[in-house]
Amino acid sequence: MEIISVINYKGGVGKTTITANLASQLASKGYKVLAIDLDPQASLTFSFVTPEYWLNDLSSSKTIKNWFKPSRKSTIDFNSLIIDNLKVNDYLIEEGKLHLIASHLELINVDLELATLLGGANLQQTKQNFLKVHRKLIEGIESLETEYDIILIDCPPNFNIVTKNAIVASNSILIPAKPDYLSTMGIDYLQKSLNSLVKEYNDYREVEDDEELELIKPQILGVIFTMIQIYGGKPISAQRPFIAQTKKLGINVFTSVIRENKTLFADAPQYGVPVVLQYTNRDDITEEIKDFVDEFENLAL
Repeated sequence: MEIISVINYKGGVGKTTITANLASQLASKGYKVLAIDLDPQASLTFSFVTPEYWLNDLSSSKTIKNWFKPSRKSTIDFNSLIIDNLKVNDYLIEEGKLHLIASHLELINVDLELATLLGGANLQQTKQNFLKVHRKLIEGIESLETEYDIILIDCPPNFNIVTKNAIVASNSILIPAKPDYLSTMGIDYLQKSLNSLVKEYNDYREVEDDEELELIKPQILGVIFTMIQIYGGKPISAQRPFIAQTKKLGINVFTSVIRENKTLFADAPQYGVPVVLQYTNRDDITEEIKDFVDEFENLAL
């Protein structure tokens, strides 16, 4: 099972759009996919379910918030958070399926509560608490009763404890980015933050000498550029330097790019079916997404 976190420090770069369409297209190819929404904005959640359904059926006890919240009085079964009756599954072949664990608008408060658990009376206890807090998500994933080929985690645009949980659980990191100054400047910093977390976690793990806890080594799968403006069959000249600059960082950059289309991508969530499955008559958009998914599949699966 591959676990991949989708991250960028900068918001508004198409991170959720990439996650939703990647998950859907992989499921349409026959993969069993679980999408986990860790962003308090819950955009991935609302790409598949309506706000009314979320409010009435999910918000009180069936979101990822209930798993992370340290003050919960009763044991939560991670499997009980999975939503399998998504409309998008009607568009899939029999072998494929897409399930979801929804986010909650109050998840940001949960992150603050988790931070209070990181201290300890001594260094040993501090390290134990660090591992315990940062392993919350992977412990849930390890308890899954359903077998998935891939888990995609949509992370918030920051490096908080919830995001760190995703990284600890992941094999790989996918970075969506818009080819502009603000969206690309944080990629190098993200790489450094990732390396720092991996080193800190593994150092604490070795001190604990707990053979049941594996060392982590998530790799950056690559950068997928989104919101591309196409002219003459390639990105416009104003965007090309940022793509070239990213390649110089030594990080893989996907050959595929996703062009900008605010109308299609903005409208798709209200129908609960991402663009790649809903707008099959739009060859330009859907083919770009499919090309990216094929490239992703060759690298990650």
